[in-house]
Formats: sequence, C-alpha cells, structure tokens
Amino acid sequence: MKKIVRAKLHGITITGADLNYHGSITLDPDMCAEAGILPMEFVEIWNKDSGARISTYVIYGEPGSRCCILNGAAARTCQRGDQVIICATEYIETPQLFDIEPVVLTFDAQNNIDEVMRYQVYSTPEREFNFRIKREDRPSGAIRQLVDVNVDALAADLRARGLDDRAIADVLSCHLNTFADK
Repeated sequence: MKKIVRAKLHGITITGADLNYHGSITLDPDMCAEAGILPMEFVEIWNKDSGARISTYVIYGEPGSRCCILNGAAARTCQRGDQVIICATEYIETPQLFDIEPVVLTFDAQNNIDEVMRYQVYSTPEREFNFRIKREDRPSGAIRQLVDVNVDALAADLRARGLDDRAIADVLSCHLNTFADK
C-alpha cells in the first residue's frame, strides 16, 4: 500500500485561529465538496509562511463562508492571513494510481476557488509512471483580476528570463487582453 494525495486545497488563507476549541480545522463545506474532503477526515496542513506541518481532522463551518479556521492546539501553528496547503490522503495499491485523479483547488486572497486541477498518473511504452496536471475550466463566476500590474517590471523580468521583445509583446498582449475582456 502507498499513501497518496487524494485531494488538496493549495494556497488557502487562514481566516481564524481559536485556541479555546476542542481541536480540528473548520472549513467551508462547499470547498470541501468540490475537493472531496469529508467531515471528520484527517488532513495534513502545511503552512507556507512558517513551514509548520500538522495533522488534524476536518469539521464543516458555514456553507459559502470560505472559512479556514484552525482550532485548539492547531491554532498555535498558524496566524490569520497565513497561506496553507491542506492535503487529504489515502492508501492504495500501486496499480490504482492509474485509476484516480486527485482534485487540487487553488485559491485567491479571499479564498475563492481560483483554479481546479487534477493530478494524473499514466503509462507510456518508454516509462511506466508519468505524471501530468490537467487544468479544468474555472468554476462559474470566478474571475481572476490583475490589480496594479507593472507592465514595465513584468517585461523586464521576462527579458531577464531570455525572451525577446517580440515574444514579450505577444505574452503581454495575449494575457493582459484576456483579463481586460472579462
């Protein structure tokens, strides 16, 4: 048996920490349903800001609240505003890797789902285990907005990464026009 990722909430922001609670992490049930995370399920939590790693169980908060609240002892590992990765796992036999597609949700600063992805393991004649990430369409109504984009700094960064002026212009016009149209 192998322990694998089954679902992940990546870059979700902590909205609260309550030391005087019996323990757990409180999550919006709508987000959990999208990822397939169940109440009372144990999850691993990795704090991107502090590096802290803990394990606790999930309880559901108010639907639509976009909450992510650490309770009890777990509240000492994170501060409001920290970004965390919450990972649900399961044990499977190796051949089952080809049959599952773990859901990964990424979030914006307000804990709206920004992107939905699926991890996929597949086989080719050259290599038994290959990996890819499949990106799905954004949830309905979700719009990514760019705020205060410094185009000159972005162009300079792309130039430093080896892109020529024509490629930079193509990238900027393609992606910035896409957001401006929404």
